[in-house]
Amino acid sequence: MYTGLHAKTRPQQTAFIMASSGERATYAELDARSNRLAHLLRRQGLKRFDHYAIFMENNSRYLEACGAGERSGLYYTCVNSYLTPGELAYIVNNSESRVLITSRAKLDVAREAIKDCPRLELCVVADGPGESERIVGLAAATAALPDTPIADESVGTAMLYSSGTTGRPKGIVRPLPEQPPSQQLPLFDFLQKLWHYRDGMIYLSPAPLYHSAPQAAVNLTIRMGGTAIIMEHFDPEHYLQLVEQYKVTHSQLVPTMFSRMLKLPEEVRRRHDVSSLEIAIHAAAPCPVTVKEDMIRWWGPIIHEYYGATEGLGFTACNSEEWLAHRGTVGKVLLGDLHILDANMQPCPVGTPGTVWFKTATPFEYFNDPGKTSEARSADGSMSTVGDVGYVDRDGYLYLTDRATFMIISGGVNIYPQECENLLITHPKVADAAVFGVPNADLGEEVKAVIQPMAGIAAGPELAEELIAFCAQALSRQKVPRSVDFIEEMPRLPTGKLYKRLLRDRYWGNHTTRIV
Repeated sequence: MYTGLHAKTRPQQTAFIMASSGERATYAELDARSNRLAHLLRRQGLKRFDHYAIFMENNSRYLEACGAGERSGLYYTCVNSYLTPGELAYIVNNSESRVLITSRAKLDVAREAIKDCPRLELCVVADGPGESERIVGLAAATAALPDTPIADESVGTAMLYSSGTTGRPKGIVRPLPEQPPSQQLPLFDFLQKLWHYRDGMIYLSPAPLYHSAPQAAVNLTIRMGGTAIIMEHFDPEHYLQLVEQYKVTHSQLVPTMFSRMLKLPEEVRRRHDVSSLEIAIHAAAPCPVTVKEDMIRWWGPIIHEYYGATEGLGFTACNSEEWLAHRGTVGKVLLGDLHILDANMQPCPVGTPGTVWFKTATPFEYFNDPGKTSEARSADGSMSTVGDVGYVDRDGYLYLTDRATFMIISGGVNIYPQECENLLITHPKVADAAVFGVPNADLGEEVKAVIQPMAGIAAGPELAEELIAFCAQALSRQKVPRSVDFIEEMPRLPTGKLYKRLLRDRYWGNHTTRIV
C-alpha cells in the first residue's frame, strides 16, 4: 500500500473508492494519512521488525492502516473481522502486536479482547473517538503529527495468519529485507507480471482485506498507481453494477462468488456490461468445472486461476485456454518445485493422488511455533506442505482432490468429498454444500452432505432424496451421500473457505476423530 511515489506524480488521482458509501481518497490524501499513522507508531516505540494488528471490516481507513506499516519496516497482521474476543486476543498475543487498530463497528469485540492482552500498549479507533489512555481515536492521536514521511522509512509487510479451518491459526512470517518501501518484495514483482497489472488499471475488490489475496491485489493496484474499488460486502448484482459503473479492468474472486452470480436471473446477468474486464483471477477454494465453464462462456477467456497457500510454498497458475485444455486443473508450477508423495514420502505415479509438497519457493516460518513449522516440513527440511491432496497429469498440470484432513475412510476406501461438493453446488436448488465423514458403526465413516438451499426452496426429505439421486447419477456408490441435512447458512468465510470442521464436529460428539 505504499503511496510515496504516486503522491508526488499523481496527487489528485483517486486511489480508492468505497463501493457502497462512495467515500474516496486521492493519492495525496492517502499518503498523508499513512504518514501520520507511521509517525504515531514510531512515537509509540515501534521499530523495524515490530508488530501491530488490524481488526476492522472493509472501510475507508483500512489502506492507511496497512500503508503505515509498509513504509515503517513493520509486520502488520490483518485479523479476520468475524472473530470472537477470545480468538482476537489469541492472535494479538501470538503475533506480539503492541498496537491494535480497530473500528467503531468492531470496538465492542476489541474492547473485550484487549482485557486478555497484557502486552498490548495501545488500541486505536480508526474512524471514531477514543475513550481512555489505552483506547484512542486515530484523528485526535495523529492531529499534531507530520504528514510527511518518517526519517527512517523501510519496507514492511503483512504477517497474515492461516484461516484456522482445521486448527489454531498460525502466523506466517517471511524475512524482511532492508530496502526502501518504494522497492516491493520479489513475490509482488512476480504477481504483478502474472496478473497483467498496469498503469491506469481499475481494480474491483469484492473480498475482505484481511485475507492474503485481496491484500496483495489491492497493494499492487496502489503500487501501480491504479484505482481500487473496495466492496464493503459482496453482493452479486452490485458487483456487476460496479464493473459497469467504473469500467473495471481487473478483479479477483472466489468460486462461491461465481456461483452466486451465475444463479442470478438471466435478465439480471445480461443487464450489466462487463466488457471492460481484462482479467478476472480466482483462487482460495476449489471451483467446480461446470461453474468455471459457465463463467468463461459468459465473460470470455479472461479468467485466470492460481493455487498458492498463504505460506508461499509454491505457486501454480493457468489461463482460460490452458484450463479448457485441462479442465479441473489449478495450473502448472511457476514457483517452487512440486512433488506428489504418498504416505511413505515416495513419489506417486502420474495421475495418482498424494500429498502436495513443494521445495519452498519463498522462505517462511510459523511465527513463534517451531513445532508447527517442523510438522509442515519433510524430515530433511527441504520440502513443505499445507496438507492438500492432488495429482499431476502427463502434461504437468496439477489437480487438487481435497484436504488430507477431510478425507473420508469408509470401509477401508479413501473418499475425497470435494468431488461430491463440486457436483452438489451445480444443482439449481443448492446455494452451498459441504460433504464430510460422520461415524458409522460398520464402515467407520459414511458420507454426509449438509446443504444450504437456495432462497425459497423448502428443505426436507423430498429435497434430500432428490439430491442423493442427483449424486448417484454421476458418482460411484461409495461417494454418494447416505444422508443429507440442511442448514440456513453455511459457515463459510467471505474469502470462500469453508469452516468444515465446525460442521463435522457436531456429528462426531465423543467419537474419536481425525481432526488436526
